[in-house]
Amino acid sequence: MTPYVVINGKSSKEIRGLLIQSLPPISKPKLRTTTEEIEGVDGDKVIELGYSAYDKSISIGLHGDYNVDDVITFFNTSGKITFSNENDKYYKFKQLDTIDFNKLVRFKTATVNFHVQPFKYLEIEPPIRWEGAGTIAELSIRNLGNIYAKPKFKITSAGNTRIFYDGKQVLEMDLGTGKTIIVDSDTMNATDEAGNFLNRIVTGDYNKLRVNSGRTGVRITGQPTKIEVTNYNRWI
Repeated sequence: MTPYVVINGKSSKEIRGLLIQSLPPISKPKLRTTTEEIEGVDGDKVIELGYSAYDKSISIGLHGDYNVDDVITFFNTSGKITFSNENDKYYKFKQLDTIDFNKLVRFKTATVNFHVQPFKYLEIEPPIRWEGAGTIAELSIRNLGNIYAKPKFKITSAGNTRIFYDGKQVLEMDLGTGKTIIVDSDTMNATDEAGNFLNRIVTGDYNKLRVNSGRTGVRITGQPTKIEVTNYNRWI
């Protein structure tokens, strides 16, 4: 199969005369660490600081009837990118390096570098939804990935609303007479549907909302009527 990339929903196969000659290998991002030596203790302590963003490169070529401006426009952007050797997942990226389009025009080949964030996400991820009435909502989140994910909860409820993971409380929200709140554990913020911040009515640690690989039982108490969970799968 001819290699291709999809950037923000548009495939390189749609760009006339553009050929993707090679794709980057599937690789694991570097884990940033620091070490600490303690007096009187042999060895050192390795402290994990998180995964690093890194660059992925592709080789491109031109053939037949092409338009260089179309090629420039296709690559000169940021957002989401999918490589055809991992066509069910996408990376978040920014285009930081200058592309040598003079070389592309002259030799019909060039290298394009994408600065990608360390995690990859499921290209098509159905949201987990619940609707009902009462004081308890029970859900099950299954993270298919190989590292913890940071999900987003959209909750319509009233009163003192709490989120529990496997029986342990992780977050509490005072939703008064009733409202919809969006809790994003990736950005570590809570907003209403218009984007206004609601962090002041939330108690708890957003970091505790992350879900490990595998299945997590979720219980939401209060007066929930509608719940939607997204961004619950993640890979390195």
